[in-house]
Amino acid sequence: MLLKRKLVATVALTLLSAPILLAGQSWAQGGAPNHPSITVEGQTYTPLGILTRNMGTAADQAEQFPPHKIIGNIYYVGTKTLASYLIVTPGGDILMDTTYEANVPTIAKSVAQLGFTFSDIKIILGNHAHGDHMEGDALAKQMTGAQVVAMAEDVPALAHIKPGGKVHPIDRVIIDGDTVSLGGEILTAHLTPGHTRGCTTWTTTAAENGQSYNVVFGCSLRAPTVITPAIQKEFEGSFKTVRALPCDVQLGDHNSEYGMADKHAKLAAGGPNPYIDKASCSRETDLEETMFKAILAEQAATKAATN
Repeated sequence: MLLKRKLVATVALTLLSAPILLAGQSWAQGGAPNHPSITVEGQTYTPLGILTRNMGTAADQAEQFPPHKIIGNIYYVGTKTLASYLIVTPGGDILMDTTYEANVPTIAKSVAQLGFTFSDIKIILGNHAHGDHMEGDALAKQMTGAQVVAMAEDVPALAHIKPGGKVHPIDRVIIDGDTVSLGGEILTAHLTPGHTRGCTTWTTTAAENGQSYNVVFGCSLRAPTVITPAIQKEFEGSFKTVRALPCDVQLGDHNSEYGMADKHAKLAAGGPNPYIDKASCSRETDLEETMFKAILAEQAATKAATN
């Protein structure tokens, strides 16, 4: 079983997708075609278009995005397209998604620019076992001594993420519904499989101006281009789970999933916090479920045509 990185070419740009390809597992993330095509809220998408939107260019994946406060004790410390979050608590800090190993120094720089200390990170969480989200775990642990937490279903895939030969550290294995607590902060893990076996959507609350808001750190709901019956069952359950979660602030493993660039621009302009946006909570789910159903329909049509 091999860890591979694929270059996906488009007319506009070259995209480094860095998929984890596990032999014999149809849950592996692969390249995406330009079909089927769907239209949601006046925007047209293809599987390749969604992948391109999420990943951007290789430069986008590495370039620091201005670190900033999202809401309460939650801060953005990732790159232009690969999300990473710092959750600050009196008992130490939590880092969610280390992205690629090469980005860990950039994340540490962002943490410092916000006035915090990288070595204060006590817990490292991840959304799912792909290199663009969790490859940096070993280096981040080396730099901080933090405990690395992983969903049980993603442990086999994480074992194959070995940048520079480093063994992927896992200090605590969790299951659906488990919580992670630090300094009064509590995050709940929701298993939302499909994109990977252990794809994890995290929820917590954040306070601002005397009010408490439900925050959802979504795991990708992007379906593979070949959907087996097992994957179909997983995604159908995951869409149902995500739609049932209380949500005032939607975040995600790629910031394009919640329109971060636009929200950050509005944040800089002043006024109400644009991240508090109930309407956006279902937008990405609607898009990905529509694409999921379109892929299933295309597979069924292809099968019928060949029988």
